[in-house]
Amino acid sequence: MDPLLEVLHQNATIPRGDLAKMLNLSVEEIDTRIQRYEKDRVILGYQAVVDPEKIDADAVTAFIEVSITPERGGGFDRLAERIARFDEVKSCWLMSGGYDLAILVEGNNLREIARFVSEKLSTVEGVVSTATRFRLKTYKQNGMLLSQPASAERLPVTP
Repeated sequence: MDPLLEVLHQNATIPRGDLAKMLNLSVEEIDTRIQRYEKDRVILGYQAVVDPEKIDADAVTAFIEVSITPERGGGFDRLAERIARFDEVKSCWLMSGGYDLAILVEGNNLREIARFVSEKLSTVEGVVSTATRFRLKTYKQNGMLLSQPASAERLPVTP
């Protein structure tokens, strides 16, 4: 992967001048490459990694395994794209193994997720079965540890 993309992937807020120094390039070259990556849709957007525990304790995230019947002439793609268009779906992947799609869904509460699965997802023609698992706690997200490391202090020893 291009070193510029690696650095941006880790921290997209680094000033262009700092990027230029880090990569031994001119600011103009950095700007040109970033603009080209955005135009070519290599860079699709920029997002902050947010600790869900600190912003909305009531929000619910579910990981749903979906088994589907591939369509003639379209395979998994058309059905996966249709499912990915639901507003509740934040990510959607074609998987190997015991199920076909993995989707990440967010909602305000358990009922909202249940309603999505029963009224939207399971009614899509071609969906054979689903298995829903709920996020209980996040330790690491997008390469970022969310908890502070435990201090390396020694515990006092008493006789």
